[in-house]
Amino acid sequence: MAGRPQDRASAPEPEEQSGEGADERKAFLLRLPPPLLAELRRWASHEVRSLNGQIEYLLREAVKARRTGGSGF
Repeated sequence: MAGRPQDRASAPEPEEQSGEGADERKAFLLRLPPPLLAELRRWASHEVRSLNGQIEYLLREAVKARRTGGSGF
């Protein structure tokens, strides 16, 4: 529809423009229960990461563990 604002979930965030693999990053909406979101925020803060960075780190580690047969996740 003309004149309609672009869906935020499909628009790249400015912070996604830099860093490793920036040209391959895609934004998407993730819905989480409030208690899980709060825990992830605390964990990210403790490890001095952004919430997005923490979620990305956890997903990367889970994929790595799955590929190598590790039982970390």
